Amino acid sequence: MSNTNVVHFKYLPMSMRVLFTWVLIVFGMGYLMAMIQVWESHAGKDGDPMLSGKDLMIAYGGNPEGTKLETALRGPMQDMLPAEKREVIFNWLHAGAPQEDYDAKIRPIMEEHCVMCHTPEANPHLPDLRDYAGVSKMTGKDEGMNIATLVRVSHIHLFSITFIFFIVGYIFTHAYMRTLWLKCLLIAAPFIVLITDVASWYLTKVWAGFAWAVIGSGAIMGISFAAMWIISMWQMWLGRVPDDVNARNGRVPCIHGDH
Repeated sequence: MSNTNVVHFKYLPMSMRVLFTWVLIVFGMGYLMAMIQVWESHAGKDGDPMLSGKDLMIAYGGNPEGTKLETALRGPMQDMLPAEKREVIFNWLHAGAPQEDYDAKIRPIMEEHCVMCHTPEANPHLPDLRDYAGVSKMTGKDEGMNIATLVRVSHIHLFSITFIFFIVGYIFTHAYMRTLWLKCLLIAAPFIVLITDVASWYLTKVWAGFAWAVIGSGAIMGISFAAMWIISMWQMWLGRVPDDVNARNGRVPCIHGDH
């Protein structure tokens, strides 16, 4: 099955191709930044610096083997404290985080390394670690993101990713592919896996194995984005117009001028 009825990029006005190009460039940069942010947010939660399925299990479903504070110090906050001071905190946590040991062992570490950022004045979105009452909230079992946080992140994720892939997909409709079903699959796949991605955030709380669905969904989304981006940019500026598209139009592609 072919798609010779496509309005190919080369028959679009130059101004529209310039618009499409810069939209794709900015979206490409944004997607790259999003991947870096995902890495920074989740990699290392299991103590290994590489991003893994266990990292996502801990992020969404929690860590049955440790507390919130321990998960942070073995993961994204690992570089904030020297190893020997982290070990002092781990030993305190494993002993049940007794309040009587807090002032002598833990408070000096927190004041030296943590409270400059972990106060309501510095960052209201971070845990308050100025005193035992605040630190004790981080000594409970790590249960991952709560439902309220997941709902908040979900609606932002669903709206923003849909918006991005609608625009990228619309631009990609002007590309030519001999296999129409493959073109349609590239357009539809991000929307399908977006649903499985968000659903798996919640399901990981029920069964940790759903973390692999998060990874798989993200991989398919990234492949679809990259394929549509590369094909669109190539056909807009470098690729040759297919003979059957030229024959159908019966005219010269708009390469130099606007119309």
